[in-house]
Amino acid sequence: MKLLVTAGVAVGALLAMVFVSADRDPDISPSPLVATASAQLPPPSPPQLPAVVAPDKPVPESTSVDQDAPYFEACAREGLSESACVGRLIWFKATAGNERFHTYTFQQRVGVLPDWFRVLRSDQRDDRFRAWGLINDPSCCAPGEANCPAKSRDETYGFDWCPGDDVLLKYVGKPGYVDPACGLKDAALDVADPHAKDGRDMRHSACDLRFGTSTGALGFRKFPNPRFDPEQWKKVNGGPGTWGGFGKRMVEQTKVPSDERATKLADASVEPPFLIGTSCGSCHIAFDPLNPPADPAHPQWANIKGLVGNQYIRKSEILGSGMPHSSLEWQMFAHARPGVTDTSAIPHDGVNNPGTINALINVAQRPIFAGEEIAKWRKSASCGAEKDETKCWCEPGREGKCWEKSVRGDDTTLGKPGVHHILKGGEDSIGALEAIQRVYFNIGSCSEQCWLNHLTDLRQVDPQGRGFGQTPFNIGQCRRDCPNFRAIEDRLPDLLAFFLSAESNATDLHVARNAVRKAADAAAPEYTRDALIADLETEHGASAVARGKAVFAANCARCHSSIPESSGGPFANRDFYALADNGLRADWLGNDVATPAAEVGTNRCRALHSNHLAGHVWQEYGSETLRARAPDINIKEPNDGGRGYYRNVSLLNLWTHAPFMHNNAIGPELCGKPANAANDFFRPRELDAEGKIAATQSECFQTDPSVEGRYRLYLASMHELLYPAARKPKATLTDQDVVLDLGPRHWDGTSEKPLVGSGQVRVPAGIPANSMTSLRHKDLVVDLFLAKRDPAKLETRLGKDTTTQMQKLADDILASPAEFAGLLRGQRELLRQHYNNCTDVIENGGHRFGEDLSDADKKALIAFLATL
Repeated sequence: MKLLVTAGVAVGALLAMVFVSADRDPDISPSPLVATASAQLPPPSPPQLPAVVAPDKPVPESTSVDQDAPYFEACAREGLSESACVGRLIWFKATAGNERFHTYTFQQRVGVLPDWFRVLRSDQRDDRFRAWGLINDPSCCAPGEANCPAKSRDETYGFDWCPGDDVLLKYVGKPGYVDPACGLKDAALDVADPHAKDGRDMRHSACDLRFGTSTGALGFRKFPNPRFDPEQWKKVNGGPGTWGGFGKRMVEQTKVPSDERATKLADASVEPPFLIGTSCGSCHIAFDPLNPPADPAHPQWANIKGLVGNQYIRKSEILGSGMPHSSLEWQMFAHARPGVTDTSAIPHDGVNNPGTINALINVAQRPIFAGEEIAKWRKSASCGAEKDETKCWCEPGREGKCWEKSVRGDDTTLGKPGVHHILKGGEDSIGALEAIQRVYFNIGSCSEQCWLNHLTDLRQVDPQGRGFGQTPFNIGQCRRDCPNFRAIEDRLPDLLAFFLSAESNATDLHVARNAVRKAADAAAPEYTRDALIADLETEHGASAVARGKAVFAANCARCHSSIPESSGGPFANRDFYALADNGLRADWLGNDVATPAAEVGTNRCRALHSNHLAGHVWQEYGSETLRARAPDINIKEPNDGGRGYYRNVSLLNLWTHAPFMHNNAIGPELCGKPANAANDFFRPRELDAEGKIAATQSECFQTDPSVEGRYRLYLASMHELLYPAARKPKATLTDQDVVLDLGPRHWDGTSEKPLVGSGQVRVPAGIPANSMTSLRHKDLVVDLFLAKRDPAKLETRLGKDTTTQMQKLADDILASPAEFAGLLRGQRELLRQHYNNCTDVIENGGHRFGEDLSDADKKALIAFLATL
């Protein structure tokens, strides 16, 4: 590899600049909480043993305000079991140690810089939801407000004051903080658990759940940094109450032009006062559709749900908040729509892969799939004579707490054989507990001990080099080496109990409207489903709901019913409102079956991700059955090993979850219109006939979580769904030039002098972001090398003409490495044909089902779906 690496730093350092694979794609064409009617009673608890508190567990200091009180009040409102309540607390608070990842590892190993002060600063608390889609913690306050314990932002280092901070703030810059998770009262043990032998509590210490205290935004937690130096901080920022100097562009201090793209955030010698971690709830905590806040900036606890999914959060912009927009990482990854996140952005697999945050609704009714071949670790009371730790392992110091790995065709976690298919392509299919556990790795837990070294290093282009490609994460090794893993794993049954609790109950539109009416006038008459149907038929036509049911049964139910006709009778005769014995809707309104992406027709990139393939990072979280799925012959990109599918999602409460599809691309674009224009991340995406951003864009919908705001967005999105010919094509194009340095520069006190050419490569704005994130740039580098060193080998695979083309391209790059962006622009078809994981650019195409219905049938279908 020495030829290309030394000849062109741009190629060797990061051939992502190759991501200019196309100027444009040729395919581009012109209140009190009101219980729901279907409220689920808490499931019967299994026989329990009393919890045992470890005698050596540290005891947190007493605080002036009980952090957990509102959480327990929510458990009481929902009627949650003890186990589900503990699971809820963990879901909302536990970071499982990822505060180190988000403060150090993310920046230094992955090269992405969050600016936590910019996101969480208290003086812009009222702007957080509009800018970032964050849910303000109702228990926190801005320093200086009436009744707020903190009188100035200097006391809180510019953040909100939150319960527990009277203790936490004492330990900023000092050791000795005892995490509040140490005080968790675990749910009683399940006597059927193989690890509960003789009633002994062998759960790992709750301290390693790592709760910290709230930052002021739900799901984002802070911890005191014992390495904080207040004097150094004062020199950088001018005082304790601001992080302004920390995030300021270095050019203001150095006057060196290239420092325009650098800040003190990248200076590892400056330690912030807090380490910031995230819980699983950071994406899933949302406003309750049944009881939304009157003012999204000032919610109450009764307005909060933990499983709905935050369809307004801008997670990619949050995590990249300290990056210049000219950086490669920003233009590659910080473009997902609100409520959409690329969970493969860190374990990057070379596919543009954003997907909506899962809305966990009526989880107890979600389909499960029996007979899947699954290799996984299962609880055992001993390992017998087995000494191989890759097959069986017992935790030292905890007799009878063992795990045995085997391949079996069953899983009974949910009480009967079968597993959930959790993610958009059906991945995470080795069991519900393991699916929950893996979420913690996506948010940074156990990164250094377990998975970071299994990831691709985008800048490593030598096939013999460490980090050239992914390697499989090892669950057994992680269990042994990461205490945070064990702390979460031992409480996964509590998290699953929370998922199965009433907090995941569906929220029907008539129930939500009734709640609004009752909040305004307690004496208002009940707004029933019949009242909703009457209103919908006034709006959409006489008998629209009954007609819509018939249309749904004939055209949609084959994919969007969890009860097949073979067991439930004809769809035409089906009562889609019928309740199961547990009080939930019997039909989950989605069969969760994997359907070829080519059949669905929507943007296929999300379906082509590869992290679950054999040899890739999440191999152990995919079933053998999943990987045995046949490739889709209608997809031209690589799609073996189970890729190329979307699962048929549930239509429960569709009225609350617009826009539609896995990327929220079908329906109006959402915008927050924050007061601070620097945090306005709305991006125009509609294209003109030439594939460029159209001069005139459809009006965006301002984020509105109210009942009627959600319904208006539903109507607009349904119209776009059912009238695909009227859709304006959408794509995400880079909105700034990407600037990449070709090497070090010499500063003589007045000017910078690069060592190579102009010293920079500029990838021009206006390129589809998909062509950047989905290009196999490493394969391209390897083949350019072969074109010069072993052309016969390359010719065997690509043919003589392509090899000749590659030889000329290599010569041109070696002669003018600073010009390779332009050189590659002329090789668009070569790159598309041989080096792109997904060539689909249009984001709102496909799902044309129902296109041929009459206007009356479409209106009727919209009316009926609003009642589900």
